[in-house]
Amino acid sequence: MEADYALLINTIRHWITVAEEEEAIVHLLFERRTINASDFFLQAGDVCHYVGFVVRGLLRYYILDDGLEHTYDFSAEQSFTCNYESFLTQTPSIRFIQAIEDTQLLVINYRNLQRLYEQLMEGQKFGRLVAEDLFVGMLQKLTSFYKETADERYDTFIRSFPNLQERVPQYVVASYVGIKPQSLSRIRAQRAGKHY
Repeated sequence: MEADYALLINTIRHWITVAEEEEAIVHLLFERRTINASDFFLQAGDVCHYVGFVVRGLLRYYILDDGLEHTYDFSAEQSFTCNYESFLTQTPSIRFIQAIEDTQLLVINYRNLQRLYEQLMEGQKFGRLVAEDLFVGMLQKLTSFYKETADERYDTFIRSFPNLQERVPQYVVASYVGIKPQSLSRIRAQRAGKHY
């Protein structure tokens, strides 16, 4: 159990220095949560009240458009999950965050996140660096969607999420790439040297 918090603290240390005495603050402000496969961290229409750190498991982000699911991101182990737009403005989300696998998280609410920023020596720096990383990632995804072919977007998926191919259902990967599952099957078959 303590290993989960050590994993979180080591991930935070990727961004900032966390003094040994500050570890207790992190432990105090985050709480455990488990989400079963197919259940939701966040549903459209709800306000996102938490930032989560994925200890084990896998989540996907999607929107609904005319009844079709459009997957646009994933959160696997040692990454954070949140709909920051809803979380920061405390307004209802138009996005879903759903568990693909049974997922164990450590979560922090808005008020406690502000305390984290204030109580850690480099807390404000942590918030800024994570926000900058999210912004750059969003721009890269947007550029990829408009400039790359489906084949190139599939390559981008593999590069961005090298360990997820076997964990994510094909229809979800196809949705992320922006094509139908049959088209993804064709791309995979061609790469395997088969002809459709």
